[in-house]
Amino acid sequence: MGLFLNSKLPYEQYKSSKTAKYYVDKSELLVELFDSIGTESPYICITRPRRFGKSMAANMIAAFFGKGAEAEHLFCDLVVAKNEDFKKHLNHHNVIYIDFSIEPECCSSYHSYIMRILDGIKTELWEAYSELSLNQVQSLWDILAVICQKTGDKFIFVIDEWDAPFHLSYITEQEQQAYLRMLRSLLKGQAYVELAYMTGILPIAKYSDGSELNMFLEYSMALSEKYSRYFGFLDAEVDFLFEIYKNITSEPRITRDDLRIWYDGYYTASEQRIYNPRSIVSALKDNQLRNYWTSSGTYDSIFGYIKDNIEDVQDDLALMFAGEAVSADVMEYAASNMQLTTKDEIYSAMVVYGLLTYHDGCVLIPNKELMKSYAAMMKKEISLGYIYQLANASNQMLKATLTGDTSKMIEILEYAHNTELPILSYNSEIELAAIVNLVYLSARDQYHMEREDKAGEGYVDFIFYPVRKNADGIILELKVDASPEEAIEQIKEKKYSLRFKGKLGETPKYTGRILAVGISYNRKTKRHYCKVEVLM
Repeated sequence: MGLFLNSKLPYEQYKSSKTAKYYVDKSELLVELFDSIGTESPYICITRPRRFGKSMAANMIAAFFGKGAEAEHLFCDLVVAKNEDFKKHLNHHNVIYIDFSIEPECCSSYHSYIMRILDGIKTELWEAYSELSLNQVQSLWDILAVICQKTGDKFIFVIDEWDAPFHLSYITEQEQQAYLRMLRSLLKGQAYVELAYMTGILPIAKYSDGSELNMFLEYSMALSEKYSRYFGFLDAEVDFLFEIYKNITSEPRITRDDLRIWYDGYYTASEQRIYNPRSIVSALKDNQLRNYWTSSGTYDSIFGYIKDNIEDVQDDLALMFAGEAVSADVMEYAASNMQLTTKDEIYSAMVVYGLLTYHDGCVLIPNKELMKSYAAMMKKEISLGYIYQLANASNQMLKATLTGDTSKMIEILEYAHNTELPILSYNSEIELAAIVNLVYLSARDQYHMEREDKAGEGYVDFIFYPVRKNADGIILELKVDASPEEAIEQIKEKKYSLRFKGKLGETPKYTGRILAVGISYNRKTKRHYCKVEVLM
C-alpha cells in the first residue's frame, strides 16, 4: 500500500464524497466496467470539462476495485451492490492509481515530474513483491511483466487528468511526445493490464497522431452516448438533492427553478440535459446562487478563444447571448490547436472546455452561470465592437425604460442600427431579439430575464423578473414591420402579466409596477419605435 499501488487515498477521497450531505449514486458505472475487465479492449478514456465529476468517479473506481482499504460499507447500499458480480470484484484487484495533475515540490522539469511517478510505482512494487527480487533499474513495464509472468497478478490502472502534462509550461513538445510513448509502453498490449481507465479534459486525438494510444476508446460529452449519465447531474438527481436541501436548510433561499436557470443547459450525445455537479452541490451547501464553476476570470478564457477571429464570431456571439443556438460542426480534434482560425474550430474548443454546449448540430450558451461570464467579457473587451458599445449603453436603456423615456430608447436602438453590421438587417425577430439582449445587458444584475417564457395564453418575447420584490416587472414584446402599439396590445390580449400575479389567494410575488414594453422595427423606413405602458 502506497501512493500509487493499492493506495488508500482514493478510498479516503471517495469516502468524503459518499458521506457528504449531497451525494448522488453513480455506482452503476462500476457495473459497466465489469464487462471490460480482462477483455481484449480494456482501455477506456472519459473526457469532460472541469468539475463534471471525473475525479470523483476515478476515486470511486479505485476505492471499489483496489485492495487499499475495505470498502464494502461504502458500496453496500448503492446500485452496484445489487449486481451479481459485486462481491467478485469488490477490493479484489491490484489498482495502480495515478493523478497526473500532482507535481513534485518545486518542479521545473519533465524528468522530475515523470520520475516521481515511475520511481514511486517501482519502489512500491519492489516492496509488495520483495520475494521476487525485482530489478528496479528495469523499466516499469518490464517489472510489471515479470510480476505478471511469475505470479499471474494483473493490474487495473486508474489514471486521472491524463492530459495534465500538456498544460504544464515547463514540459516541451518533445517531452510531451515522450510522455505519450511512455503511456504506450506502459499500457498498450500488455498482458498485465486488466483495465485502463483514464480521464482528462481533452481527448487523446488532440495530442497523438493516433498510433501511440489508439487502443483507447474515447467517450466525450458532446459526441459519445455511452457513460454520459455518470458525469453531471440529471434532472431526477437534482430533484433528489433539492429535497434534501429543503429538509435540512432552516431558511431555504433557492428554488428548484433557480437551479435549472443557473446550472442546467449542458447536453450529452444521448440528448440528456445535465447540470454542473460542483455548482449544484456548492449552491445547496451555501444556500446561495452564484458562479461556482466559473470565476471572475472566466471571460478571459472565453475571449482567449475568440480574440483572433472576432469578425466571424461577433454576430454569433450576439445571437447566443440572446439564447439562440448557432449551427456548428464540432470537431473535437481541433480543440487543442493553438491556431484556432475558423468558427468551427473555435466553437469546438469552447465545447470541450464547457464554455458552450453542443446540441442537435448547434452550439449555445448553456445557463445563467456562463451568461454572467459572457456579460463580463462584453462589458470589458472593446475589440468586440458593437457588442461592447451596446453592452455599455445598457445602463441607459434600462433607466430609459423604467422612466418611460422612449426617445432615449429609440436613440440607443438607432445607434445599434447605425453600426451597419450584418446582424442588424433584422431579417427576423431573432436578430432584433439579439440586439435587445445586448442593450438590456445591465438589466441582468437586477432582473432574471427569460426569453420566450410561457405567460398567460402564449409565449412572451422577454419577461424581466425583478430580484427585489418591490421593483418593476417588465414584459417586452418585439415586432418587425408592425407597431409597438400592436406589441402592447398582444401583451394585454395574451394576459402575459399573469406571470407576476401568482396563484389565486397567494400574496403577490412582486409589489412594483408591471410595465408593458413594445419595440418594433420597420424594414422599409429603417426606423425603430418604442412604447412603454404601465399595466398595473
